[in-house]
Amino acid sequence: MNYYNKLIEENAIEWPYPVKYDKENEDSSDVLIIGGGIAGCYAAISAAKRGVQVAVVDKASVKRSGAGGPGVDHWHLALTNPCSKITPEEMISVLEDYDPYISGHAYYITMKESYDALLDLEEMGVKIRDIDDKFVGAEFRDEETKLMFAYDYENKHIIRVQGADAKLALCKELVRLGVKIYHHVMATSLLTEGGKQGGRVVGATGVNVHTGEFYIFKAKATILCTAKPLRLWNFSTELIGSNAAHDDPNCAGDGCAIAWKAGAELMMMEKSMPSSGGYRYPAYGTGNAHNTWYACTIVDANGKEIPWVDRDGRILKTVSERYRPAPGQKFFLPCYGGDAPYEIRGPHLIPDLSARIKNGEYKLPFYADLPSMPEHERKAIFGLMVGNEGKTKIPIYKTYTDAGFDPDKDMLQANVLHPDFAGLFEPWWDVKATGIAGPQSRETAFKNAGGLVTDWDLKTSLEGLFAAGNQVAGIEGYATAAATGRYVGRKATEYALTAGEAMIDREQVEREKARVYSPVRRKDGIGWKELQLGLCRIMQDYCGEYKSEEILQLGLLWLSSFRESELPNLYALNPHELARALECEVRLTVGEIIMHASLARKASSKFLDFKRMDYPDFDPPEWNKFVTIKLDKGEVKVNYKPFKYWLQHPYKSTYKENYREHCGL
Repeated sequence: MNYYNKLIEENAIEWPYPVKYDKENEDSSDVLIIGGGIAGCYAAISAAKRGVQVAVVDKASVKRSGAGGPGVDHWHLALTNPCSKITPEEMISVLEDYDPYISGHAYYITMKESYDALLDLEEMGVKIRDIDDKFVGAEFRDEETKLMFAYDYENKHIIRVQGADAKLALCKELVRLGVKIYHHVMATSLLTEGGKQGGRVVGATGVNVHTGEFYIFKAKATILCTAKPLRLWNFSTELIGSNAAHDDPNCAGDGCAIAWKAGAELMMMEKSMPSSGGYRYPAYGTGNAHNTWYACTIVDANGKEIPWVDRDGRILKTVSERYRPAPGQKFFLPCYGGDAPYEIRGPHLIPDLSARIKNGEYKLPFYADLPSMPEHERKAIFGLMVGNEGKTKIPIYKTYTDAGFDPDKDMLQANVLHPDFAGLFEPWWDVKATGIAGPQSRETAFKNAGGLVTDWDLKTSLEGLFAAGNQVAGIEGYATAAATGRYVGRKATEYALTAGEAMIDREQVEREKARVYSPVRRKDGIGWKELQLGLCRIMQDYCGEYKSEEILQLGLLWLSSFRESELPNLYALNPHELARALECEVRLTVGEIIMHASLARKASSKFLDFKRMDYPDFDPPEWNKFVTIKLDKGEVKVNYKPFKYWLQHPYKSTYKENYREHCGL
């Protein structure tokens, strides 16, 4: 028995909810949505407005669940807003040049519907304009529409949003529309016609993480809106908290795992990125000059200002210039800073800052000098953006303000420099510069990572199964989740209205019930924390930054050993621990998927941050393609898709033509 559970038993801590293992609850809907985050809520609202019965299932409370649950401060790709000077065609061309591994069709959908999704949010009561006239005269404010823009003040394609409570508004709208909401129910499997892998998806099963009750959901169309897997390489419940950035700790990769077992095709699962794991500062809680803090003035320990430059290295003399394209530049994307391709490289701190620190020109530590910023910019950074961005309202804005921090007078210390990005980031990131070696923490949850393969209807390779948000391979972001959710709600409704009745296979349900409840049938064994830590160690040792055939095969052997030996001894004392135990198998499954995908890509890739020691050449032409994998009767099947497969037969040759044909408007 593990120490934690021993303490629980000795102190007789009672579970606060009635436990009802094996009790079955059934639901029948036209459209079932798994994952009640931003994408899931928008999908449900879109479908419900078309008159069909909709159910939403989420393992947390839909009021705040998902990566976007704590809030949003800026809304990207709002290219159809009345002030934007950038078209979807211009933007998609640039994004594809920067990273060919994006899902261009899903991004184009976002570019066409992002602003409409924001207007939907405004109708629900969320402020997307300066209606209180607090920023009259600010450079970033459009006086006619009262919209406020972030980053690129010239082209106005990113809108500042007062969205700390956007999720509450979305949940209220679900209730108003009569959507059935199943809070605290973890989806555990997809149900298929005849119980066969690869068959039409006809629903799902779930377990209530408070009461342990079992759920059987029947649906004509199912939409997966869960997020990317988290905490596969690094795990510590003591360290993960407000330092988890936007991410919801509940995001284990449930959607990827249940879709894989059902036989759906996934792609880009070999992609992962370095992460600070549980060691970062609370998100946006230290002074810097990027993202929510863009483009704050930075000074060194002696008060000496760090210069800003444009893409051509020209020193920018005013704060205003930091929010403008360089001479001759159409527009920029600030999130990439000095690391971006020349065409979209935005203003950033001097790129040789590391060298200047070493030669003594600038002295650490650095500080974000809010007091020296123009009043509107200062208030926009700390108050409008820090305060509405995910997880900043309470842990950062309120806590710092209550403690006496005053942005009109005080400077906030910046975290450690990362020279490759000419910016200020977490100290863990700088592995190369510091020479840190050993186990590495990585994540799959950002930078357009892996997920389900979809078409122009955001339909997956399985009949009856759709996807939106971060569940789709090759996309990321709050507005992207909203726009694709809004879109897929229409497409799934179209399908449901013509689909035949869903038929549940009872044998498949019974097999799933036996699997789900096996941990609570045991009285002793291995606790979920121990198993999770072991899984992370395998991922660190056998699927880290540098990979090879031999190392990956050993990793699969270890995961197989865990599945055969440790997993059958996993036990849980209550429904909460049951959910965490089930997440262990989810992460084990996702780890296997990642290793199989990594074995299938026999080339390194800078775009995927993928390094094969036995195939060291980066992005050779013959490997400029997507690797797709799926499970077929227990066997892993590997296939490939060309870049921009969504613009090839049977689709049209342009984004505009395909969107017009498929959008359903």
